[in-house]
Amino acid sequence: MSKHWIFIVVAACFEIGWVIGLKHASTIMEWGLTVVAILASFVLLIAATARLPVATAYAVFVGLGTAGTVIAETLLFGEPFELVKALLIGLLLTGVIGLKLVTPGEKPKPEKGVS
Repeated sequence: MSKHWIFIVVAACFEIGWVIGLKHASTIMEWGLTVVAILASFVLLIAATARLPVATAYAVFVGLGTAGTVIAETLLFGEPFELVKALLIGLLLTGVIGLKLVTPGEKPKPEKGVS
């Protein structure tokens, strides 16, 4: 897994954090962490799309963030477990993995001064 795909995974982890923060933050400190997570997730996403196809990177980012948010809500905040929801998350993750597998390698970085 290349550095840019790792950026996507880490960005999705920050996305999970800020989405949870939007729902549960109640203090200045929690809101501050939520804002930091928003900024970190988008900075990493933008850095990753410098070398990865934007559509694939964004789909993977959103898919991982959505699945992670649902899992975190169930495990950390007592959201009821539903088999159908778990199966749909599995389907979503299958699509994310499929997108990663069919995406060609990273674009080479253009050399400066060469046109």
